[in-house]
Amino acid sequence: MKQQQLFNPDPAPWELADQEDLAGAQLVFNRPVDRIFDYILPDEFRGRLQPGQRVKAPFGRGDRLSVGYCVGLDKPRRTTGLKSLHSILDPRPLLSSHMLQLTRWIADRYLCAWGQVLETVVPAGVKNQAGTREILMLRLNSEHSTDWKNLKIPPKQQAVLQILAASDRPLPLDLVAQQANCGTAPITALRRKRFVEAFPERNAPGETEVPTSTRTPDLILNADQQTVLDRVLTSLRDQQHRTFLLHGVTGSGKTEVYIRAIQEVVGYGRQAIVLVPEISLTPQTIRRFRSRFDSVAVLHSHLSDADRHRYWQQIASGSVQVVVGARSAVFAPTPHLGLIVIDEEHETSFKQDTTPRYHAREVARKRAELEAIPLILGSATPTLESWARAAAGTDELLRLPKRVAERPMPPVVIVDVRHDPMRRRGAAIGRALQMAMNSALEAGGQVILFLNLRGYSPVMWCRACGEAIKCPHCDVSLTWHKERKVVLCHSCDYHSGPPTACPSCGDSGIQFIGVGTQRLEQEVRARFAKYPCVRMDSDSMRKPGSHDKALEAFGRGDVRILLGTQMISKGLDFPEVTLVGVIDADTMLHQPDLRASERTFQLIAQVAGRTGRSHKGGRVLVQTSCPAEPAILRAAQHDYVGFAEAELEHRRHTGNPPFVHLARIIVRGADEQTALAEARRMAELVRTAVIERAAPIRVLGPAPAPVARLKGHFRFHFQLAAASSDDIRDVWNAVRDSLQPAAGIEFTVDMDPLNLR
Repeated sequence: MKQQQLFNPDPAPWELADQEDLAGAQLVFNRPVDRIFDYILPDEFRGRLQPGQRVKAPFGRGDRLSVGYCVGLDKPRRTTGLKSLHSILDPRPLLSSHMLQLTRWIADRYLCAWGQVLETVVPAGVKNQAGTREILMLRLNSEHSTDWKNLKIPPKQQAVLQILAASDRPLPLDLVAQQANCGTAPITALRRKRFVEAFPERNAPGETEVPTSTRTPDLILNADQQTVLDRVLTSLRDQQHRTFLLHGVTGSGKTEVYIRAIQEVVGYGRQAIVLVPEISLTPQTIRRFRSRFDSVAVLHSHLSDADRHRYWQQIASGSVQVVVGARSAVFAPTPHLGLIVIDEEHETSFKQDTTPRYHAREVARKRAELEAIPLILGSATPTLESWARAAAGTDELLRLPKRVAERPMPPVVIVDVRHDPMRRRGAAIGRALQMAMNSALEAGGQVILFLNLRGYSPVMWCRACGEAIKCPHCDVSLTWHKERKVVLCHSCDYHSGPPTACPSCGDSGIQFIGVGTQRLEQEVRARFAKYPCVRMDSDSMRKPGSHDKALEAFGRGDVRILLGTQMISKGLDFPEVTLVGVIDADTMLHQPDLRASERTFQLIAQVAGRTGRSHKGGRVLVQTSCPAEPAILRAAQHDYVGFAEAELEHRRHTGNPPFVHLARIIVRGADEQTALAEARRMAELVRTAVIERAAPIRVLGPAPAPVARLKGHFRFHFQLAAASSDDIRDVWNAVRDSLQPAAGIEFTVDMDPLNLR
């Protein structure tokens, strides 16, 4: 799509403007319509409106006022049927020209509307101006600015006029009243006499107090770290855009490299953005940044709207040196951006699962390109997409192959539990792992246990008919949460008391199968009663600050056993951990997902990296029923390169990412047959467009989605696969207007999906 077409869609010939002085504004709205609308810009708004500000304008049936975003100020190319702007909502632009370019790119890349992207980029607290209040400002009426000294008025009114006359700008009513030592009555009298003008103004939110840490000195870099840093600094000093893939084993000192690179950026008076997968789970990383920089803003989901607005204003003013946050922090309004870092770039949480379904890594890549700055992607287990780019030379590979202080990687033992007597009796912890835990704990060490299943029992099963007990709204098994005494659907949050009979056959013989983190915790407390333990999962860590509190207790040694889901597999550095146990390495292995092997390898490798970080050493036990699985074997050998090469070769032969781009279209509706018919119609329209354009695209489906029913809706999906995302975009744009579904049917588009359920 050509840039000039973004702001001026070609009009019909009879609609060309013939009025030379007609001013216009181009708007987009938060609607699933990727179109830019021309509006007349009234004279009173000329010079006040800029691209990046929000406005109110009549839109749609009945010309109801809607909030839109100004994306251009070109002259309208037609004169008939144009509407005028109603009002301007923001005193200054919320989005820079670079950010407008970036959001336009996101809309094109992820097949959604520009207005939907803009609505996502600007936080609600900023749009609502949370934390501000409207104050009344006062100034002298220009008609009486010279003759007020000769007025015969009470002394307090005279004092008010004197204060306003001495100021070269309007003053708040409260301040004037304070300085004149009066109430509001004298001011009201002057307003009535028209000697004083009053107008409302929103004040900027006050500064958010940023916690500080004790300042710590720079660490001494080893040779590998210095080599990596020197390469990044060369790019910074040359003001080049370059994407670096920093592949460093766990404990190799990647964070210190980030910090030293950011110090260089801050020394230039510029800012840095650091993206981390889950902001509430990385208190250690945040403390490290705050101990090395004067001003660090942390953006996370637990912030209030007012705090988010305050941080936004501080970042936009340039007073924040480092912005640390989850995926949405990639949109932080840094006016002097010099570097972007994505830590643990392999994490799936960097992909947004609602429209716009962007990936923060790709958005960061584009933003770094637009602003001509370096991007660092760091991970011990990079995504195969990033690894393939580096192998092709598109990105530059940097390596940290060894741990700091020459510490060895922990030995990993694969434990085949298919014939373990304790496991066959329903225990989560097998015989070998129990012996290893006893040994580690008695020696004064700490233990981390990893299990990626929440709840007490993940499956309920009827012994009479063999059916799993599923959510009434989703094609998903219900999970028994013993603590809350409910069965819960982890897809739609449906919950109820435990069923007393099978919904399918009515038999009362319902059996609870499998082990979740709640049941594992119960088992640990029973077997290791004298050692305090804590569980970290999304059920136990609901309160703000609960993650930090739990990890601080573990760091102090008050807690000896830490168990939980994947939130404990990353970002933790505890020297006293001498044993890591993976309870079930197979939980993700047999999912209907092309990335199942990759995710299994990443999880095992990441959680294994939590031990062996001191002179005490450490080891890892991996319980599995598939001991010969290549992903598990490679993870046990800490052999990422071997795994990546083998998996990439498999993906190449099967025609899967990263060698193709996928667009997944999910069609859903309350009526199964109508949803299926619409999915078939839409897929056929796409196939026809592919044939007409001779586009190199495969269209697969439609078929029932792996989770065929979700939140009461039946789901069907089809996929487009092509070597270039541009080919998919062109075909999609050609058929977009023809895809309007029947009443009661919805569809979503997921470009480069990570979740195929």
